[in-house]
Amino acid sequence: MRDPLSVITEAFTSFLFGKVETTRLPVRTSTGQAQAVYLPTAAPGLGDSGVIIGREVYSGKGYIYDPFQLYGQQLPAPHWLVLGESGNGKSALEKTYVLRQLRFKDRQVVVLDAQGEDGVGEWNLIAQELGITPIRLDPMAALDHGIRLNPLDPSITTTGQLALLRTIIEVAMGHGLDERSGFALKVAHSYVNETIVDRQPVLSDIVEQLRHPEPESAEAMNVDIEDVRSWGLDVALVLDRLVDGDLRGMFDGPTTVGIDLDAPLIVFDLSHIDRNSIAMPILMAIVGVWLEHTWIRPDRKKRIFLVEEAWHIINSPFVAQLFQRLLKFGRRLGLSFVAVVHHLSDVVDGAAAKEAAAILKMASTRTIYAQKADEARATGRVLGLPRWAVEIIPTLTPGIAVWDVNGNVQVVKHLVTEMERPLVFTDRAMTESASDLADEALRAAEREAEARAAAFVEHHLEQHVGDLDGSSESTVA
Repeated sequence: MRDPLSVITEAFTSFLFGKVETTRLPVRTSTGQAQAVYLPTAAPGLGDSGVIIGREVYSGKGYIYDPFQLYGQQLPAPHWLVLGESGNGKSALEKTYVLRQLRFKDRQVVVLDAQGEDGVGEWNLIAQELGITPIRLDPMAALDHGIRLNPLDPSITTTGQLALLRTIIEVAMGHGLDERSGFALKVAHSYVNETIVDRQPVLSDIVEQLRHPEPESAEAMNVDIEDVRSWGLDVALVLDRLVDGDLRGMFDGPTTVGIDLDAPLIVFDLSHIDRNSIAMPILMAIVGVWLEHTWIRPDRKKRIFLVEEAWHIINSPFVAQLFQRLLKFGRRLGLSFVAVVHHLSDVVDGAAAKEAAAILKMASTRTIYAQKADEARATGRVLGLPRWAVEIIPTLTPGIAVWDVNGNVQVVKHLVTEMERPLVFTDRAMTESASDLADEALRAAEREAEARAAAFVEHHLEQHVGDLDGSSESTVA
């Protein structure tokens, strides 16, 4: 029951000023039309501090990512896995990410550049732009006073040296060392470190000691000297390949003097190494351990270790074990490990499935570019992606990827500036004209899509505004 005074007051006001409110009937409409009035919402981003990647596709908002800013709050670990078939934008993302990270003064980056063009690694242009000379590991150049990395470098602890020697041998042999071979290697390494004090011990010293073990090493275990020699024979043959075989020159001498580990960007050019040979995982193991002991320091710098063709690490149980330790150790000292892999099936079904799963678990950030439907489903199962993300992965166009940052899943278009473009698109020999045409076609398609969307919104806004203004008896419910 309404108050009589209120009724009289409302009637008097309406008589003087006209009716203020009207009763509006609802209008039935479609979601396609209603979206012009009710703007869509999108999932929240990752904050506004860090490196700009591009824009979130559905909302158009800027997408900013930085593992060092997110670590401890939204990220349990700063490590990052990048997946996708060739030609979809992985390389461009890595390069722009590094260039943008280097704008911060407390950043330092190491890149293992395993791909090449025109006789140099694909990071060569960026290195030149920054005034940096890549560290080119090449067996032929090493024979002519080229770059050497010594697995027995004194900067590496004796425990680290022995672990590295075991890894090199196990990778080359394709299986683990038995106890007897491990013992022969251990006593040879111990003797070399104790007796050579006037220079850096080198691999040839280990090979010589394996061939001619000291009697003391046999007496300590109460075995015959010939037994010790036979136990170490296979080990000596493997190491001899690094000393006098097809890999000679890169590891069989003191570490090259003058490698600048304080430069903002350090590029190891591995493009002269056969990517399918046993040399690549051996080389990555040596570089990884050498960097662990010489580059990573408690100096509050934020370090990024980016590895192209990282399946050489994840697919080898022996190399993966070394890198697991590096990742755990580096997390306490500000290290973000970035692994770039074409197909997850390359590693999860291999001999190192257990080690691969451990490394993948450490990668709290996963970026997935276009893959075939079967591969996308397999990737989704392994990484625990939501169904909608798995379904759109095969439909992604170059430059667009699904980003999963510790469960925050969004679709992101990577943006490249005009200044970055000549530095990051380096596949000139095969795709110079094609890429230019593809880029222009993509930009034209984007402009056309944006124009259609704008026209759609404008048309329906005009229609609904006209309805609202022209009829006091209708509204949008």
